[in-house]
Amino acid sequence: MSGDAMARLEAWRASGAFVGLPCTSGTGALHRVWTRAAGEGPWLTLIHGFPTSSFDMCAVAELLQASRRTLSLDMVGFGESDRPLDHVYSVSEQADAVVAMWRANGVRDTAVLAHDLGATVAQELLWRLAAGRLDGVRLRAVVLANGGIFPELHRPLPLQTALADPQRGAAVAASITEEAMSAGLRLTYGPSHQPSDGELHATWAVMSHGDGHHNLHLLIRYMEERRLRAADWVGALTATDVPLGFVWGMLDPISGAHMAERIVAELPAAPRRLLDGVGHWPPIEAPEVCAEMLREVDLG
Repeated sequence: MSGDAMARLEAWRASGAFVGLPCTSGTGALHRVWTRAAGEGPWLTLIHGFPTSSFDMCAVAELLQASRRTLSLDMVGFGESDRPLDHVYSVSEQADAVVAMWRANGVRDTAVLAHDLGATVAQELLWRLAAGRLDGVRLRAVVLANGGIFPELHRPLPLQTALADPQRGAAVAASITEEAMSAGLRLTYGPSHQPSDGELHATWAVMSHGDGHHNLHLLIRYMEERRLRAADWVGALTATDVPLGFVWGMLDPISGAHMAERIVAELPAAPRRLLDGVGHWPPIEAPEVCAEMLREVDLG
């Protein structure tokens, strides 16, 4: 990420718009979901991870906008989208948000790049596709970057474990500071891709927008969902006919080389880039490689 990080973040925010998404509570209320469509060509959907926003995908979007029409969104509870504190967040709802943004933009055919939590959302979309429940949308290709796609191998950081604790998660979320979060994030990047102080400040600005970091204990429920839905989501990934690709940071302490070993074993034919010097964040640390993989498995 080059240039002034806050200026890039503000430009990214200004380039999007809000779409209403019906709340899963069935009350008739709407969530405002921030979304951005830009570029020319076949659709490419970018799905970010926890605990950040679509801004993670900024560099990839910029690299591909000459040949792809990129669709980005801040999932419910993240970034610029609504972040209610009295809400039960779920992977299924996040998949609903993606489908709703497809509908709002007239998307019937798309490739997907998904990272971290977004990779789990992509697995839910693959499961819906196999079940005939994807509302007629065709997935041309799916590229995944570091995520807990085989849940039993996921190694959460201590902060993630604390946030997921039903007894103390809310207090942990409320007490998180920029300094503590920045120190933790540094541990997840490769040593040669360490973020600058300005980039970490922009990340904190994304997370803390509207005191949104106070909901992190609610958002992190996806870790338990992964365990509960493992058969569905792992099965959908390993059985799909959709072309797959993987861009994997091997130095990621959460879902790194140990997860990549399983990818190779379970999906040996899938194209992959195993990046020895990269940590948890290939869309930020190696956006060019993500773009190359998308070109390889998508339309060339």
